[in-house]
Amino acid sequence: MKKIKVLVACGAGIATSTVAMKKITDLFATSELEADITQIKIAEAANMQSKADMLISTSVLPTTYDIPAITAIAFISGIGEEQLNEKILATAREVALA
Repeated sequence: MKKIKVLVACGAGIATSTVAMKKITDLFATSELEADITQIKIAEAANMQSKADMLISTSVLPTTYDIPAITAIAFISGIGEEQLNEKILATAREVALA
């Protein structure tokens, strides 16, 4: 499986994406998947998607993307976090095998 390039975004690229970044880093560390994870502002995602395999955002996605994009508000609210983790790993596995 290839190493996955993940973009982690929030509105300003500082606060909630930092929380998400930690959770995503921990999630990949406990999986069989390798990932390069980059923290960004959601406004940068459209321009950076060509260099990434998936996008995870704690803010509302302002557009559609050419890569899989997952809204990760559950990392902030704590509601549905297990399902979100499963969705992220399932998407990452699909990307890694592509």
